[in-house]
Amino acid sequence: MTLDPAAFLAILAMAVATMATRLAGLIVPRNFAARGRMKRAFEAVPPAVLAALAAPPALTGGPADAIAAAAAGLAAFARLPILAVVAIGVAVAAVGRHVAG
Repeated sequence: MTLDPAAFLAILAMAVATMATRLAGLIVPRNFAARGRMKRAFEAVPPAVLAALAAPPALTGGPADAIAAAAAGLAAFARLPILAVVAIGVAVAAVGRHVAG
């Protein structure tokens, strides 16, 4: 098995970016307090990441995936905790896939 140099560099760059964001998450909050718009922007990051992860399967998957995404969206709109939103989406997808065969 050979490793393509471009793929290796891409993996390395992603690893560095991941570590940089994790370290920034540990260092940055200690150095400043977010207020106003910045605080709201930081609070919007987890739902935005969840939406970015859920959108591709919802748009390219089957009907069970689309229904699960809609159910999770409604749960998020109802301001449920993020764990509940994910659990509802997973449960609806599992039931939908089981029913669809």
